[in-house]
Amino acid sequence: MKFIGENFLLRNRTAQRLYRRFADPEPILDFHCHLSPKDIAENRQFANLAEIWLEGDHYKWRAMRANGIAEEFCTGAAAPYDKFRAWAATVPQTLRNPLFHWTHLELQRYFSLKELLNEKSAARIWKKSNELLGRPDFSARGLLKKFNVTTVCTTDDPVDDLAHHEKIAADDFGTRVYPTFRPDKALALHEPAPFNAWVGRVEQAAGMDIGNLENFVSALRKRHDYFHAHGCRLSDHGLNECPGSTCPDRKAAVIFSKARRGKGVSPEERASFAAFLMLHFGRWDAEKGWVKQLHLGALRNPNTRRLAQLGPDTGLDCIGDFPQAQALARYLDLLEREGSLPKMIVYNNNPVDSYAFAAVLGSFQDGAMVGKMQFGAAWWFLDQQDGIQWQLNALSNLGLLSRFVGMVTDSRSFMSFPRHEYFRRVLCNLIGEEVERGELPHDEALLGTLIRNISYHNARAFLSLPESARKQTAARRPSL
Repeated sequence: MKFIGENFLLRNRTAQRLYRRFADPEPILDFHCHLSPKDIAENRQFANLAEIWLEGDHYKWRAMRANGIAEEFCTGAAAPYDKFRAWAATVPQTLRNPLFHWTHLELQRYFSLKELLNEKSAARIWKKSNELLGRPDFSARGLLKKFNVTTVCTTDDPVDDLAHHEKIAADDFGTRVYPTFRPDKALALHEPAPFNAWVGRVEQAAGMDIGNLENFVSALRKRHDYFHAHGCRLSDHGLNECPGSTCPDRKAAVIFSKARRGKGVSPEERASFAAFLMLHFGRWDAEKGWVKQLHLGALRNPNTRRLAQLGPDTGLDCIGDFPQAQALARYLDLLEREGSLPKMIVYNNNPVDSYAFAAVLGSFQDGAMVGKMQFGAAWWFLDQQDGIQWQLNALSNLGLLSRFVGMVTDSRSFMSFPRHEYFRRVLCNLIGEEVERGELPHDEALLGTLIRNISYHNARAFLSLPESARKQTAARRPSL
């Protein structure tokens, strides 16, 4: 059987028909990613395959380190071709790792290259791909068009002036690009020096002094309003676990003041402060009709020696094992009791939490809208074939798969759009197998609607994004 042929991951005729008729034609709505708005605004033309494919790719760096590749070829200063050759030497060792599939799927879909990547083929693949990368249709915007990406939601710091988003909206080049409000640094007061430096940037962005907690909350609220005026309709939070308690204003003010004086705060104080702010964030999202995303369960930087050498976001994070269900339920309940529970997507990083998350979210569906509480797509360490199936099965067993908002890339790379294809193939195969076993009806109208909606239409309806980013940013920018 041909490797990554037209029936890749589609193991029966029903799956093949469902994919080709209902999944493959749908466009892409990538509502959670880490693409650079600057790259899109400037329509970046990538110089070579290493630049577009290896920059910031934690997955590849982890595999390369496991293969005995020195750090200079991962995050270091080695020449681009040398980094690519190091990756090419690693690829044959990734058999049964999803990287082997993703690598060759991307080479096929972007460059029509069906040759296996290894040390022998590296030079040919490098040459051919670099020739194509020089073409206009391989620029940042060209690739969005090439993969029929209708909408992208980036991940943005509240202090960002969103100037790149303004330029993208003014150009109106075909793909709508919106910011996402990601205020994680507001909770990081356990590191007073970087926290206070960031608060200084909030002051500048909001155009106000922050002398106390009340000012801080007001400034963040102004930034939340500013993002809304620029088309933002999602927030996002990367947390170990959801803070499921309350914190009185007076206590939060004392903790904030302590951090502003450069004093360290205890883990308990940090958790209390997070609980205080997360309630505010939830209320604001509910008021504006935003979708709140919670990414829960990553264990950040356990290798402290390597962290000191390389810094954060270099592939050192892993799966955490935190108590999740009770805290998440308490947080949702606090917002629900005051009528401030926003639409929500919750993603788990530990597979142990799949059924717990799906069940907790089902307890907070309120019947006021379709699929208000979403058990999010397989994320990070789970966004491969097994993890995708686990997520789909948990959601199917405990909720409504038909209302699922589908896949995201969660990626920094313009080479990651085939992740949507990968997901859709796994989904169609899962449904197709059950049809052929007689466990689901052979009703293409019913099944086709399911596949189309999960691939695209459910997300479009759920997110309530503005029809035009340009209209949002054309209004006068708030004075600072």
